[in-house]
Amino acid sequence: MQTNLADFIRDTPEGREADAILRACVHCGFCTATCPTYQLLGDELDGPRGRIYLMKRVLEGETPTRRTQLHLDRCLTCRNCETTCPSGVQYGRLVEIGRKVVEDRVERPLRDRVLRWVLKETLPRRALFGPALKAGQALRPLLPQALRNKVPPRQQQGAWPQRQHARKMVMLEGCVQPSMAPNINAATARVFDALGISLLRPASAGCCGAIRYHMNDHQGGLDDARRNIDAWWPLLEAGAEAIIVNASGCGLQVKEYGQLLAMDPQYGERAQKISRLAKDVSEVLFEQRDRLREKLDASGAARTPVAWHPPCTLQHGQKIRGVVEEVLRAVGIEPMLCADSHLCCGSAGTYSVLQPDLSYRLRDDKLRKLDATGANAIVTANIGCATHLASGTDKPVEHWIEMVDRRLA
Repeated sequence: MQTNLADFIRDTPEGREADAILRACVHCGFCTATCPTYQLLGDELDGPRGRIYLMKRVLEGETPTRRTQLHLDRCLTCRNCETTCPSGVQYGRLVEIGRKVVEDRVERPLRDRVLRWVLKETLPRRALFGPALKAGQALRPLLPQALRNKVPPRQQQGAWPQRQHARKMVMLEGCVQPSMAPNINAATARVFDALGISLLRPASAGCCGAIRYHMNDHQGGLDDARRNIDAWWPLLEAGAEAIIVNASGCGLQVKEYGQLLAMDPQYGERAQKISRLAKDVSEVLFEQRDRLREKLDASGAARTPVAWHPPCTLQHGQKIRGVVEEVLRAVGIEPMLCADSHLCCGSAGTYSVLQPDLSYRLRDDKLRKLDATGANAIVTANIGCATHLASGTDKPVEHWIEMVDRRLA
C-alpha cells in the first residue's frame, strides 16, 4: 500500500511504525472473513480492511469525524485478523496509534467521556475497585440486570501456600482479579507450590496498564508499566526466574512492554527483558506436564469433559494454541473446543461496558456454541472472559487453573 503521512506524524516513532504497518497491507480482505464485528454488522468500515482505510486517511491528514471514531471504537482488538492475515500486518498496534490520533481530534459526548474516565480511573486501582465491588455484591439482588452482569457473586480465595522453595517466580496479581475472583491467584500459587515453585507478589505492582492504554490514555498505561518494572526488577535481580501472568489480557500487555517502551531511555532495556521473562501460566505448566501426570496418576482414567474457551489475547495476541489443552489432559480433563472457537466472546476488556449491544450478541453466540459441546462446565484463561460468559449462563465458568488446582488437591 502506498502512503503519504501528514507532517504532524510522519517523522515521529508512532508515524514510522504506522507507516510500516500500512505498507504491509495488500487489502486482500482475508481479515474480514474472521472479524466478529464485520460478521455482525456487514459494514466494510466495521472490519479490519475498512478500519485500516479510515486510519490511513486520518494519518495522511484528513480530518476525522465522530463516525470515524465510532468505527474504531467498535473494534474488539481481538487480533483475529492478525492470525488470518497472510502479510503479517500488525493491526493491533496500528489501531492503538490510529485511535489515539482520532481521540485527540474528536471530542466525545459528555456521557461517553465521563464513563471512560470512571473506568480508567477506578478499575486499575484496587483500593477503589475492591470496596466498590464489595458494595455491589452486597446489593447484587437489587441491581438491574445490566449492572448485575458486571458484579459476580463473592468468591473465597482459599489458602495461600506458606512453604518456601528454592525456585521462585514473580506473579502479576492484576487489578480487578483479586477482588472479582481471588481464588484464581491463590489456585495458581497452590499449583506452583505443588511443583516446588514459590510465587512472589510485590505489593507495589498493580495494573498491567492495558485498561488505560487501550482507552487511549497511553501515558497512563505506560506509567503503570514503569511502576511494575520497578516493583519486579529487584526480585528478578535476586534470582526470580520469570514473571507469571494468569490473565491472558494482562499477559499480552506485559509481553509488549519492550515494544511500548522501546524509546524510553530509562526503561527501554529493562522493559525488553521483562517482556522476554513474561510467561502465561500455561507455558510454565506445559513444561511441567509430566510431573503433573505423575502427581495425579490419571493416565488410565476417563477424562472429564469441559468446554474450553481460548481468549483472543491468548490465541491471537500471545499466539499460544494447544498448550492449555495439553496441561488439562495431563490432569485428566478433556478440553472441548466449540465451533468457531477462534471468535471473540465479546468481553474484550472494557468493550462489554462501552459497546454492550455488540458484546452481548457475541456472548450469546459463543455460549450457544459452547453449550453444543455437551460439557457441563466452561473454562477460560482470562478474568474478563469468565465474568462475561458467566453473566449469560447457569453453567459454572472458571479459570482453567482452578480446575487443575482441585485435581491436585
